[in-house]
Amino acid sequence: MSAALDIFRALSDPTRLRIIYLLRAMELAVGEIAQVVGQSQPRVSRHVRILAEAGLVERRKEGNWVFLRLGQAVAIAPFLTLFDQLVPSESEELWQKADLARLAAVRADRSRAAESYFAEHAEEWDAIRSLHVPDVDVEAAMTALLGAEAIGHLLDIGTGTGRMIELFGPSADQVTALDRSPDMLRLARAKLPEDAGGKYALVLGDFGALPLEPGSIDTVVLHQVLHYAQAPEVVIAEAARVTAAGGRVLIADFAAHEREELRLRDQHARLGFSDEQIESWFAQAGLELERVEVMPGQELTVVLWLGRRLGARILRHEGRLSA
Repeated sequence: MSAALDIFRALSDPTRLRIIYLLRAMELAVGEIAQVVGQSQPRVSRHVRILAEAGLVERRKEGNWVFLRLGQAVAIAPFLTLFDQLVPSESEELWQKADLARLAAVRADRSRAAESYFAEHAEEWDAIRSLHVPDVDVEAAMTALLGAEAIGHLLDIGTGTGRMIELFGPSADQVTALDRSPDMLRLARAKLPEDAGGKYALVLGDFGALPLEPGSIDTVVLHQVLHYAQAPEVVIAEAARVTAAGGRVLIADFAAHEREELRLRDQHARLGFSDEQIESWFAQAGLELERVEVMPGQELTVVLWLGRRLGARILRHEGRLSA
C-alpha cells in the first residue's frame, strides 16, 4: 500500500499533474517543462523528484540536460491509464490546452535548432552526398530489406539527426535511438511525431558499450555509422548482444574506398568495408549474413549488409562477454 500512497500523493499537486500530461505527449527536458508551466527550473526539479520517487517519471542525464519520460514499470501503468478515463473539468481543459500550445512552441524551437545546424553544415553534408547514391534510394532499399517482417523494438545506433527513426519509427512497436552526442539527440527529437508519447526513447551512450539488456531488441539499424568506429567488430558484437534470437541487424555504409580526405576532414576512422570483413565480424558475433545489396554512386559505393541473430550462445570478444 505504501507504493500506492506515494503515487497518489505525487499526483495530488496540480503542477505535477500538468507534468504528467506533458510527458504523455513527448519526452522533455526539465528546462522545457519549466518553460511550458511557467515556473522556475529548481521548482520544477523538486516536482520531478517527487514524481520520480513514486516511479511515475524516469530521469536520464544527457550532457548538462536531464530528460524525462513516463515511468515504464508495470505497476505504474494502471495509474497512467486513469488519465484516459477521467473527463477534465472546464478549468482543467483550459490549462491542458494552454500547456499543449506552449509545448508546440518547444517543438518549434527544436525544429529551428535542427534547421540552424543543417544550414551551418550544409556544405559538409552536400560534399559527401555528392559522392554516393542519393539518400532516397538508399532509404528505399533499406525499407525493402526490412519490410518483409515486423520491425518490433527498433534500435537506431548513432541516430544522428534522427532520420532512421523518422523512417522506421511509425512501423515499429517501440524505438530506442542512441547517440553519444547530446547535440545530435536534441536534433533527433525534432523528428519525433507529435503523438510520440512513451514509444520513443532517446539514449545517450556509446556504440561500443550499449546500455541495453541482452536480447532486448528485434531490429538494429546502423546507418552510415560504422565507419566512425575505431573497432567496428566491437560495435557489431554489441549490436548482436542486444539483438534477440532471430532478430535482424542492418548496416548501411560504404564499400572499401580510398578517399583519404574523408578520414582527415570528416573523421572517418575506416574507409569503408569489404563483404568479407562484415561477414567475418557477423560470424564472430553470432550473426548470419543473409543479404548484401550494392549501390554504386559517383565515387563511393553504398552497401547494405543484413544479418540475422542466431540462437542464444555465449561469445567472448577481446575479454568481453556477449550473449
